[in-house]
Amino acid sequence: MVASPLPNGFRAPILGLAAMLALAGCGQSAPPAGQAPPVEVEAITVTPKSVDEVVDLPGRVEAVRTAEVRARVDGIVQRRLYLEGTDVKAGAPLFAIDPREMRAAEASARAALQRAQATLTNARRDRARYTPLVQRKAISAQEFDAAGAAVSQGEADVASAQAALDRASLNLSYTTVTAPIAGRVGRAEVTEGALVSAASATLMTRVEQLSPTYVRFSLPNAEILELRRRATAGNFDLPRLDRVEVTLVLEDGTTYGHVGHLNFLDQAVDPSTGGLSLRAEFPNPDRVLLPGQFVRAHLTGAPIPNAITVPQRAIQFSGEKASVVVVGPDGTAAARPVQLGAMIGDRFVISSGLKPGERVITDGLQKVRPGAKVTIVQATPAAPAAKPGAQ
Repeated sequence: MVASPLPNGFRAPILGLAAMLALAGCGQSAPPAGQAPPVEVEAITVTPKSVDEVVDLPGRVEAVRTAEVRARVDGIVQRRLYLEGTDVKAGAPLFAIDPREMRAAEASARAALQRAQATLTNARRDRARYTPLVQRKAISAQEFDAAGAAVSQGEADVASAQAALDRASLNLSYTTVTAPIAGRVGRAEVTEGALVSAASATLMTRVEQLSPTYVRFSLPNAEILELRRRATAGNFDLPRLDRVEVTLVLEDGTTYGHVGHLNFLDQAVDPSTGGLSLRAEFPNPDRVLLPGQFVRAHLTGAPIPNAITVPQRAIQFSGEKASVVVVGPDGTAAARPVQLGAMIGDRFVISSGLKPGERVITDGLQKVRPGAKVTIVQATPAAPAAKPGAQ
């Protein structure tokens, strides 16, 4: 027996009832028509903390002391007495200049001194013989005064001859060129057989003190003005110069193993750079830092109290404007313009635009539109910013 088909008026209600029973049997509920499900995102809860501001500046290594070794007498270089690129002590011999001419000059000056001393001795004896004679008026007072003047002239001649001998001995000592300071001596600028001149001060080599060493850099004047403004407002106390720590990042990206401290701050703005010149001193026992080397200097500046920081990945840029996406109490995402401060590590300091306790989306921003509902799958308090690696 074949069942008769349902009338058209009963077929649609029965199909709709069957679909509702199927959904109820599965235990699932569908979102309202036209509304997308909440997007899963990761977020942090903004927590103000005190962080140390770090300034990142390019710097250049300089030797603490650099001495240019130059010729002080005329002559021919006989020998080089040092090994290039080695450490020497102050007074170590570096070059030998032909000393024969200087020895002859010293011998001549010594003979002149002996001659002056003999003349002085004779004049003193004459004055001694004239003293009793003038008392008995056996000679005139004029003759006695002439004997006294001869003694004075003889003493002056001896002093002049002694000075000439000292000068000749000094020139003879200059034929052995020595290191004026302790440090690492560079390559020789002259070779054996070269003629050096005292008048032109021929450069022979250089000696540089490498341990400790200096790093010089420039701090923009705008940063100085900002620090002074904050100090005047009472937000922090300016630290003493020698208490400001400086770390270095070398050209290969590694961090230098020793921490330095500032020891000099210029009092005038350099017109070529628009900043103040600063200098830090670093220990350099292994000679890793070499003069002329470029480095990145990280200065630990003044602490920023109650600073609000967010990760760099949470910031969205539109031209020169920055914004973040916050999650409201009802789970709705909303864009919020913010004012950025210093970058410390991989986090930005937020000068304005955020309040403590607000939640900022850090991951999943590409899936979120303002006004959409979101679900936070990970919400952790903001960690304090790391000191190194500032910009």
